[in-house]
Amino acid sequence: MKTPICDFINEYAKSDALRLHMPGHKGKSQLGFEALDITEITGADSLYHADGIIKESEENATLLFESGATLYSTEGSSHVIRAMLYLAKLYSGENDGYVLAGRNAHSSFISACALCDLDVEWIFPKSEDSYLSCVITPEILENALSRVDKKPVCVYVTSPDYLGNMCDIEGLSLVCQKHNTLLVVDNAHGAYLKFLENDMHPISLGATMCADSAHKTLPVLTGGAYLHISKAAPDFFKENAKSALSLFGSTSPSYLTLASLDNANKYIAEGFPKRLNEFIKEMTALTSGLSKCALSSLNGLREPLKIALQPTKIGYSGGDFAALLEKQGIICEFYDSDFLVLMPSYENGIDEIKTLCDAISKIEVKDELQSRDVPLEKPIKKMSVRQAMFAPCERVLASEALGRVLARSCVSCPPAVSLIVCGEEFNESAVALCKKYGFESFLVVKK
Repeated sequence: MKTPICDFINEYAKSDALRLHMPGHKGKSQLGFEALDITEITGADSLYHADGIIKESEENATLLFESGATLYSTEGSSHVIRAMLYLAKLYSGENDGYVLAGRNAHSSFISACALCDLDVEWIFPKSEDSYLSCVITPEILENALSRVDKKPVCVYVTSPDYLGNMCDIEGLSLVCQKHNTLLVVDNAHGAYLKFLENDMHPISLGATMCADSAHKTLPVLTGGAYLHISKAAPDFFKENAKSALSLFGSTSPSYLTLASLDNANKYIAEGFPKRLNEFIKEMTALTSGLSKCALSSLNGLREPLKIALQPTKIGYSGGDFAALLEKQGIICEFYDSDFLVLMPSYENGIDEIKTLCDAISKIEVKDELQSRDVPLEKPIKKMSVRQAMFAPCERVLASEALGRVLARSCVSCPPAVSLIVCGEEFNESAVALCKKYGFESFLVVKK
C-alpha cells in the first residue's frame, strides 16, 4: 500500500528548500524530527479540503476499515466526537434535540453537547458497577427508546470502556434501526478491533458513525484519530463530515501525526492482522494467571488488548499496586483506588508481557480490601449541560458542595469520566465519592 503523505514529506525534507513558511523552526533540528514537520505548502494538500495526498491516504484507510468513509483527525477522538454530535444534530433538524447516552461518556462528549446545544438523557449503570462502565444491552436500550415521547438525535455509547467492557453493538444497532435513530459509538480504545479474527469493530457491526483513537492501540503518534462513517449511513454524513471536522479542529493540523496515520495504513496492510491475532493468543495464555485480581466481565464481552485489574482483591489499592509495578519499571495506563488498567499493544511483544506477568507474580497476595463505598444516587438535573457550562461560576470546597450545581467538568484524563455532570446537583453520595477519588474542590454555578 502506498504512503502518499509520508512520501511527500520525506521528499520535501531532502529537497533543501528555503522554508519561508510556517513552522518557525524552518526544518532545523532541535528535537530531531523538524525536517518532517511541515504545513499546507503546495502539494501537501489540506486536511479539511483534501483532494490530493491526504485524500488518497484517507481512501486507503477507508478500504482497510471497509467503511463508507474514514477521515483523519490530528486532535484525537475528542475532536471526532464533537464532529459526530454536530452531524447528528444537523441531520435531525432539531433545534432542541437530545442524545440518549450511556452514563460513562468521556468528558469530550459533555463539552460537545454544550457546544452543539444538545441536552442529554442518561442511561445509568447498575448500582453495583463502576462509574467507568455502563454496559447497555439491547433490552435496556429497547426499554429506554420505547418510553420516550420524542426520539433522540442519536444513541451514544462508549465501547470499549476504560475497563475493557464492550457493548453488543450489533444488537444495539438493530434496536436503533427499529426506532429509526442513529447509533454513534466512542470506540476510542478499539481501533484494532477491525483486525481481529472475529471482526468486532463498531462500523462492521452496524454503528452509523464511530470515533477511533488510532494512537491508543495502533503505532500512531498521539492525537491521530479516525472518524468512520458506515456504508449504510445516508450520504449526508459523508458530504458534511469534513466541514463538521473543520468546525472544531485547528487550521494547523500536525503533519507528523498525519504521516503516522498514513504509515499505519501500510503497517496494517502488510500482515498486521495475522501478527496481532497471534500476539493476542499468546498474551491471553500468559495473562490467564492473573485471574486472582483480574476484573470480571460485566456481560461476557471484553476487548482482548486491555488488562484491567482489581488489586483490592489481593489487598492493594490501585495506587499502591501501581507504585509496586513502577518500582519494577512498569508504568500503567490508569489507576484509581479500585482499579488498575494496562494497555499492551502488538508493539510490546510477548517478552514484555512475560516481564509484566513475572513482576505481578512477585507481589505478595494479602487479604482482600473491603469496600466501604456508598452507591451513587442518581443526581438531580437542575439545568442543561450548556446552561451550566456557560453560567457564572465560583469554586467551593468539597465540604461545601452539597446542594450546589456543577458548572464545569471536575475530572481529568485519564479517565475523563464524570461521577456528576455539569448541570446536576451534588447529593451526599456524589460528594463522598468525589472526595474518595481525590477531588477537593469544584466549580459550581453561582447562586
